[in-house]
Amino acid sequence: MSDYEPVLSTLRRVRGISPFFALDVGRPTAADGAGWRSGAELVDGRALPDALSAIGERYRTGEARVAASLFFLGYSARLLCPTVAAHAVGGVVPDIRPGNVWWRFGADGMRVRIGEPVAGVSISESLEPVVAAIRDVVPVARGLLWGNAASSIAGALRTVGHSGTASTEECVVLGERLLDAPGLRGSGDFVPFPGEVAFRRRSCCLYYRLDGGGTCGDCPLPPRQT
Repeated sequence: MSDYEPVLSTLRRVRGISPFFALDVGRPTAADGAGWRSGAELVDGRALPDALSAIGERYRTGEARVAASLFFLGYSARLLCPTVAAHAVGGVVPDIRPGNVWWRFGADGMRVRIGEPVAGVSISESLEPVVAAIRDVVPVARGLLWGNAASSIAGALRTVGHSGTASTEECVVLGERLLDAPGLRGSGDFVPFPGEVAFRRRSCCLYYRLDGGGTCGDCPLPPRQT
């Protein structure tokens, strides 16, 4: 068995849960389209201004912190869905640290892939450099960004539960364990609800500040009219 096989095997097991759980592997080529940036360009801030500007134009917002929140929502969701599912099936979690990640924001939204299918580290350790890089460019609250990651974890677990890959109870136990980590700790709570993975975060992603935007299902703010 190659060093890559445990992660590849896990990614094959979880990719069928939904399209968000499919994580491509390998350095992007011309066939993958243009506009791919390395994780290094994200961490050092080189690529963030252009990406946030593109997101602002797409969603018609001039608020940098809203664009930053939307960027991290897309980035974290795309990486955390397969990562959380890997935990759920007891597989080998992929390395989603920036040094192993390629990403782009284009007409088809946020896309990510990993360079090599090697084993990773904790979610908080993987995402902390990205949180810090975003905050170096935009004065957005740490709690908001980590709340976005927590929301992505809970959403991934909800889908895992619906797919029958793991029971609702198993998903909630896993979610509570994953959120008991630096950055993620205190970001939200799983709410008892029969047959469902229900979650309420303690921060707002600012989606309601978009034209036509409202509050999300896990938002702590009162529902707003769109």
